[in-house]
Amino acid sequence: MRQSPWRTCLALALAALCVYAILPDIQPAPGQEKKAPKKGKKAATTLTFPPKLPGGQDIHTATAAEFLQAPASIAKDVLIAKTPPTIDFLYYPCQTYPAKIWSNWGDGLAINGKYYSSLGDHNAPKGNAFVYEYDPARKVLRLLMNVAQLLGELLYLPGKIHGRLDLGKDGWLYFSTHRGSTTVTTDAYGYKGDWIIRCDPKTGKSEIIAHGPVPKRCIPCSVLDPDRLIFYGGTAPGSKADGGGVQFLAFDVQKRKLLYSGPDGPPRYMIFARSTGKIYYVPGKEDMVGQLVSFDPAKGGAPVKIQASLGLRAATDETAQGMVYTVSKGAKGGQTMIYSFNTKTEEAQVIGPAAVGTNEYITSIDADPSGRYLYYVPGAHGGADRDGSAVVQFDTKTKERKVIAFLNPYFKDKIAATPVGTYSTAVDPAGDKLYITWNVRRESRAWDCCALTVIHIPQSERQP
Repeated sequence: MRQSPWRTCLALALAALCVYAILPDIQPAPGQEKKAPKKGKKAATTLTFPPKLPGGQDIHTATAAEFLQAPASIAKDVLIAKTPPTIDFLYYPCQTYPAKIWSNWGDGLAINGKYYSSLGDHNAPKGNAFVYEYDPARKVLRLLMNVAQLLGELLYLPGKIHGRLDLGKDGWLYFSTHRGSTTVTTDAYGYKGDWIIRCDPKTGKSEIIAHGPVPKRCIPCSVLDPDRLIFYGGTAPGSKADGGGVQFLAFDVQKRKLLYSGPDGPPRYMIFARSTGKIYYVPGKEDMVGQLVSFDPAKGGAPVKIQASLGLRAATDETAQGMVYTVSKGAKGGQTMIYSFNTKTEEAQVIGPAAVGTNEYITSIDADPSGRYLYYVPGAHGGADRDGSAVVQFDTKTKERKVIAFLNPYFKDKIAATPVGTYSTAVDPAGDKLYITWNVRRESRAWDCCALTVIHIPQSERQP
């Protein structure tokens, strides 16, 4: 029998109502309306903030055989540890709101029984960044400073800390800020330059040391001479209109005085020789393996070339033996290599490849107190999980690479958190713990939050 038009309309309306009833109630923020996913793309899952561990845990601690299960991507000549470590995992508490991308870009510090690290929201023009102290004895993260609170209401607020955290002999932590976007460090947002800041970890008091020490420039690269209290930086132009490329900066934080600023600076990292006070870096692009220049604060003037070449995307502190170890970037399909640099003779040598699988990019490398073992994580800018989120120990004596833990897929399976890369690793002065601030993917395509892991390295895996 033919159905009347009004019955057809009623049936369609009821069907639509049923479909609507089973759809999730997702209300996008104004201006952030959800777009239909491209063909073949999975729609993004709504993320919750702050990120939480299952069951209301503050910290997830595990010792698991899965930590030593190597994926197929790991090279056959790479060793695997025999004893699984105990690993603590916890989220940074400041991540209470959705950000452009919660992320870690600056290298942390383990000193005096604590670990200091930074993260930011990458927002622009008004971003924010945070500095934390972790106490491994109490297993507690403590917020030391909030950059936006210190700087106040400005049109431009930095969304990142991209340089190092360093502790001066005066007991203060020193660091610099960096932009969340290349489009906001302009006159339109009142941009005068980024900041050098210090924070007292005992009291939490923070102070501005300098605003725009090199005018209209960000500071993505830094290291502090803790004895002479000189802050060194590599400064990037705020916009193309500012020009001039990367500048080298030397700033006396005690006298709050600019000592030197000049062209051809360090793009991402510097070697600091604490025994001599000298700074070394490769001018130009970060993916270059090139000739080092040296800056001696005792002599001043422009940096001078020395007869040594190496790759320098990251570097260790100087060891007791007077050695610094660096790692190249391995750009454009090239192999990432580890180099040694003798601060006494100023000689550089390549000592072996760094990668253990498909990932080459490494942005933090640390030497243990003995000077024998180096620690790092390949896959800094995402993708570490493709190699199991491998944590690598490099033996400078035997030149062997050994993975001491694969964090993926254990943490993905147990707590729905995949560690995908890091810019911050630090070895405890006792040599028994490795701290890593991870960029973590929950359900996003890249990463969406930051977490800390503390890897307790078994004594059997770090023999003298």
